[in-house]
Amino acid sequence: MIKNKTIKFFLPLIPIIFWGLSFIATKQLLKEISPELIIVMRLILAIVLLLAILIFSRVSFSIDLENVKKILLLSTVAVFHLWIQITGLKFTSASNTGWIIGTAPIFIAILGYFYFKEKISFKKLIGIIIAFSGLLLLVGKGNPFNVDLINNVGDWLVLLSSFTWGVYSIINKKITLSFSPLKTIFYLFLVMMIIILPFNLNEQNIHSIIKLSAVGWMNIMFLGLLCSGVSYVIWAYLLREMSSAKVGAYLYIEPFITFLGAWILLKEDISLIMLLSGVIITVGVYLVNKE
Repeated sequence: MIKNKTIKFFLPLIPIIFWGLSFIATKQLLKEISPELIIVMRLILAIVLLLAILIFSRVSFSIDLENVKKILLLSTVAVFHLWIQITGLKFTSASNTGWIIGTAPIFIAILGYFYFKEKISFKKLIGIIIAFSGLLLLVGKGNPFNVDLINNVGDWLVLLSSFTWGVYSIINKKITLSFSPLKTIFYLFLVMMIIILPFNLNEQNIHSIIKLSAVGWMNIMFLGLLCSGVSYVIWAYLLREMSSAKVGAYLYIEPFITFLGAWILLKEDISLIMLLSGVIITVGVYLVNKE
């Protein structure tokens, strides 16, 4: 167990800060390369890092057919989730994306009700209503009745990616993998790359990689090595050493990191109504997760 209180407090902040800033890095990369190529490059870098850690740890790479099927299912959903999320980010702001992604626990609770017959208490129901009220306020830019599919396509795609993350979480809860979280993440990323790579082997993408700017390479290295690599390793370690409730509580900070990062680094217009909407969403999600 982690005994040093300072380390125990600050260590979870590392992946949260990286994940919060990941939307800013992705938004910048979308000016140069496609969403699919971002996913591929991010996965390749993360796989190389995780492979080095697993070799250093002398972990066995053996895997049976039953686990391969489970990993394949999880990977297919995860690829679809990432693709929708990054495509949505092309059409909306990084700050909006950060707030909307935070609604994923709402969908997990709703799907849990239908698939596992998990109870939705009155407090959870109030939380769901509050979160979606904040969401409509955010997407409608202060007017919940000013929401339409065409003008807000990016926001709706990001919201759909929150739903697909809920689906991923339910599947992950339903199936049991017989190896460590770190090994699971490695195989998950590996199969995700195998699924999406054939769709990206073309001359245009190769040309895009060659022409990628220095800032672009910094962003892709940040996403692959720090967001997908280091952050997942730290998160897996924290979940083993600390209670999931304590670790998960840090996720409430992530949208605020994105919000500040988008304002400082991307110079995105930040309004009071956007901040208020985000706070309302966070309160709603908190009520859903409180129990």
